[in-house]
Amino acid sequence: MRLALVTDAWLPQVNGVVRTLGHTVRELSAAGHEVSVISPAEFRTVPCPTYPEIRLSLFAGRAVRRRLEALAPDAVHIATEGPLGLAARNWCVRRNRPFTTAYHTQFPEYLRARLPIPLALGYAAVRWFHGRAARTLVTTPSMHRHLESRGFRNLALWGRGVDTELFRPGSKAFLDLPRPVWLYFGRVAVEKGIGDFLRLDLPGTKLVVGDGPAAAELRRRHPEVVFAGYRHGEDLAAHI
Repeated sequence: MRLALVTDAWLPQVNGVVRTLGHTVRELSAAGHEVSVISPAEFRTVPCPTYPEIRLSLFAGRAVRRRLEALAPDAVHIATEGPLGLAARNWCVRRNRPFTTAYHTQFPEYLRARLPIPLALGYAAVRWFHGRAARTLVTTPSMHRHLESRGFRNLALWGRGVDTELFRPGSKAFLDLPRPVWLYFGRVAVEKGIGDFLRLDLPGTKLVVGDGPAAAELRRRHPEVVFAGYRHGEDLAAHI
């Protein structure tokens, strides 16, 4: 099967969406499917306001349409609600081609954390984006229920797995820090609520594994916290 995966989040970004999609592409390819990724790597980009690590491919609609026409995919999956995802959605709708989407990020909450945009307006926008999809994939039963309560339909669970060969219990003796160690790992961004964790009055050491647009400001505000930055592979597994 020829599959087109359209995503505004791709390497060299380091986040859960990119990691999930990378694993998905590898597994699909190993199963014998031909997967073509349409990502910002193919286009001129600009940094996303408030989050410069994310690059946005503006005005790429025509190029996306040409790519999809040339690929003639058997199936289209749109992973993100950004400019590339919107261009692919429009192509599918205009040609009456079925497609699937995924709900990786709570964009209404993400936007409200940065701009005075009402949640209802944000949910109306993402509901419109996903509303024509044959299925919108969500990660957990709780997210499924939450989106249903917001008027989403055609939802389907897309569970996650854990690489138990890599992520396994191990000694934390290499962490030469006052115990107990309290860990946050993930993107260091305002919408994650990490500030609430860092303000807690806890004994021992708070350890943050990851990076993101809020890291510099949080380091300044919380010099007592250990910020380990991005970690990968065995090094990441050892920390968590």
